[in-house]
Amino acid sequence: MTTPARRTFRPGTTVPTSAEPSGFPGAPGFPGYDPEAPPLAVDDLRVEFAATRTRPRTTVVDGASYQVDAGRTLAVVGESGSGKSLTARAALGVLPPGARVVSGSVRLHGIDLLTLDPHRLGALRGRHLGLVFQDALAALNPVLPVGYQIAEMYRVHERASRKQAALRAVAMLDRVRIPDAARRAGDYPHQFSGGMRQRVLIAMALALTPRVLIADEPTTALDVTVQARILDLLRELQQEHHLALVLISHDLAVVARAADEVAVMYAGRVVERAPADTLYARPAHPYTRALMDAVPRRGRRGLPLAALPGTPPDPAHLPGGCPFRPRCPLAGEECATAPATHTAGPGHTSACHHWQEVTAA
Repeated sequence: MTTPARRTFRPGTTVPTSAEPSGFPGAPGFPGYDPEAPPLAVDDLRVEFAATRTRPRTTVVDGASYQVDAGRTLAVVGESGSGKSLTARAALGVLPPGARVVSGSVRLHGIDLLTLDPHRLGALRGRHLGLVFQDALAALNPVLPVGYQIAEMYRVHERASRKQAALRAVAMLDRVRIPDAARRAGDYPHQFSGGMRQRVLIAMALALTPRVLIADEPTTALDVTVQARILDLLRELQQEHHLALVLISHDLAVVARAADEVAVMYAGRVVERAPADTLYARPAHPYTRALMDAVPRRGRRGLPLAALPGTPPDPAHLPGGCPFRPRCPLAGEECATAPATHTAGPGHTSACHHWQEVTAA
């Protein structure tokens, strides 16, 4: 494979150490804007896939609700297919073909993103709502230098000159600790390691200092040392810019060091929400308990890991009542009826008939 010709970035002598915060310009012109409202609030969101010749119309997100405040981290966890990524993509207006939002709201400081036309949503996306994708190599353009791709954020959204955009792109690469940022800005995505590509994506997502950052499985396929560095970097940048951070993951062990609050999703529903310390100390849903039991721990060397039996249900053919019923060790006749959401403590909810038994275990 022939490497494309290198584009040289010449940042000059004055390089800002970080992009200036953009505030929330233009937001008062959007209906519903409220500077005191949560940066991101998802309420009773339902997403479905249209029927095809082989599958019926299928609900894949069923009444999901959560919110995250400025400077706080909400982890959304669950197995593949639980609906956690689709919930985030609905907020950004980047659902896959065939998927559509049926009901609910996704509000950015009170602005219902689901009611905006593509042009107005695009004005907020990137500038006020950023996304770090799971697969950095697929998310980045393979034929453009990474510095050019970051610089485009400033040229498109802020009408910055080519020179100033390049300066700020180098500054962002330096901010996410890309060594020799001025030189490496001219490199192409395939010339970076997996961890460094994730840093490039983070730099791009934070280039315009958004109010909300959604990180969708940002540490998948990275070794544990690199995972820790990426999470530490996200936490540091969050504190620096007072970001509301939504961290999507399938791994409770990964988010333990980063989350302030955790929302656990199963079969398109939020089955438990709690402050992180509370959830790890006293889970109130058997699915959460099963996920935690599957995490390797010190003191259990040589012992087999606990395994959650069965597989996640097909969203097109969910069992009646509680969707976790076929895999749940506590399931009884009452579980044939969908459970209500119970309050298990301050800020702690569980959609389970047996939540008290789980917390007492």
